[in-house]
Amino acid sequence: MDDPYIWMENLQDERVLGLVEEENKRFRELIGGLSDELFSEVWEYYSMPTLYGAKLTEKGIIAMFKEKDRQVIRWLDGKIILDSKALEEELSDEVLLQGFTADNAGKRLAYSFSIGGADEGITRIIDLETGELIDEIKPSVWNVTFLENGYYFGRFYRHDETPDGVKAPAVRLFWKDGSGEKMVFGKGLGSGYFVRLRKSTDGKWAMVTVTFGWNKADIYIGPVEEPRKWQKVYSAEVPAEPIDVINGRLYVLTREGTGRGKVVAVEGESVTEVIPEDEFPLEWAIVVDGKILAGRLVHASHRLEVYSLDGEKLEEIAFDLLGSAYPMDTDGKKALIRYESFTVPYRLYEFDGGLSLLDGKEVGGEFTVSEDFATSNDGTRIHYFLVKGKGDEKKAWVFGYGGFNISLTPHFFPQAIPFINRGGTFVMANLRGGSEYGEEWHRAGMRENKQNVFDDFIAVLGKLKAEGYKVAAWGRSNGGLLVSATLTQRPDVMDAALIGYPVIDMMRFHKLYIGSVWVPEYGNPDDPKDREFLLKYSPYHNVDPEKSYPPTLLYTGLHDDRVHPAHALKFFMKLKEMDAPVYLRVETKSGHMGASPETRARELTDLLAFVVKTLS
Repeated sequence: MDDPYIWMENLQDERVLGLVEEENKRFRELIGGLSDELFSEVWEYYSMPTLYGAKLTEKGIIAMFKEKDRQVIRWLDGKIILDSKALEEELSDEVLLQGFTADNAGKRLAYSFSIGGADEGITRIIDLETGELIDEIKPSVWNVTFLENGYYFGRFYRHDETPDGVKAPAVRLFWKDGSGEKMVFGKGLGSGYFVRLRKSTDGKWAMVTVTFGWNKADIYIGPVEEPRKWQKVYSAEVPAEPIDVINGRLYVLTREGTGRGKVVAVEGESVTEVIPEDEFPLEWAIVVDGKILAGRLVHASHRLEVYSLDGEKLEEIAFDLLGSAYPMDTDGKKALIRYESFTVPYRLYEFDGGLSLLDGKEVGGEFTVSEDFATSNDGTRIHYFLVKGKGDEKKAWVFGYGGFNISLTPHFFPQAIPFINRGGTFVMANLRGGSEYGEEWHRAGMRENKQNVFDDFIAVLGKLKAEGYKVAAWGRSNGGLLVSATLTQRPDVMDAALIGYPVIDMMRFHKLYIGSVWVPEYGNPDDPKDREFLLKYSPYHNVDPEKSYPPTLLYTGLHDDRVHPAHALKFFMKLKEMDAPVYLRVETKSGHMGASPETRARELTDLLAFVVKTLS
């Protein structure tokens, strides 16, 4: 198939760099003054502390925050362990902290960071008592799991081959101690397989999950220090994950059945149902204080449920606002739970039989969070959240995703608050392809069923339009595919489109960067049957000169090493051919995971400025 813009896949091509410079300038001319005016408002909310992770240790809780213009890893009582600004001074470049973990004793800490928001970065391990650097691994690794005499980690090969000769992209598990590193798990696993290791809370067992794409799982357990003894004990053709090993029983959260999640106990050959499926999905579960603490999604917001180890329901815990609640860590005796909502950047709770608030931040003001439903093309009810302030200017900014088994639960969007304060309504849609209603909901929006996701989004946008709203549609990554496909199919249901870090060329996504790992979700363009349904909706191949497109912003980052920027660049050129009102914003210091706080806040402010301008 002829691709007139394939040259844009070479990001070193002078024509690409010239276009980026020229279009960034043109976009700046469109929104520059307005963006400068809005920045202080966005920064007020963006700079509010945000919690990214928390870890229980014998010496106290370690947490990772974004605080104003920096990211920090610190003890919850205040003492800073690591400051991203210090790293930037050391490296003379913008740094993004990606995550951390620590050992249970509170003696060693592993953290990963990248330059310019790239996925690939550097992992360092430090001595928490002396600050001394113990190890540095390039490129960054993940899933660091500490034992007394060393640690496990996962390595994702983006280039070349694994030690056992499998071509990238592929994942392998390693052990490292004073004698060096050795591969201990994953031999022969090809592209699309992911491996994750967790220790049981008693520290005795390794629980290893091998997933293929986002669709099936094999679980291995064995003595944590003896990888050769790890054995497969549970297998499912749906997502499943180990919860814990208690008294020789492995507790598993599985999507078997109708896909809404249940807990089973595995003991030898015996599999016993502990918590059965319910009307709404069980999204996560941990064992704490001799009980099972679980998070259930009820129309895409969480409530907590407490069960005995035998499955007797003991208690339900609801929050004051529709929100998201996820476990950060558990040592078996207590757990850390992170809560978030549209006007709550974070709350950190401790659970040890009851829930107690340790820390948190909230936005002041009068806001309402409500819910509604639209009806999709095939009659399916599509849930969405609406966040309003005191006024209603009938302008809606609508966020969607719809894929990869990811649920969109209430989340703090700092750039949405100034929009709401101006009388706007922020909307978040729960489309098929996610996990809001279980695995069947996910599968109804993947591969040959992907059109359902676009129909769902069209239903939400169309309902808002019918209610008199001007509508800006927004999506990022797979959500960028959502908005670009909706744009090419039904431009009439939106007044503006914002398409970020997107997947758009469905004939070549698998050939760019790590795109081949998405084949289980999207399908394989090299398979004629899959190619047929991919080509039918591929936004890059469905731009129509007969259609009238609304103002559209494509934005990406040159350091995005997950979704190739060429998706956005090539689609921009196709729309420009049609004389569509399309704009391009390319961040030169941003990757798929984000960027430094100020760079990210500037990007979000530009999105807000585009929405304010195009909906005015």
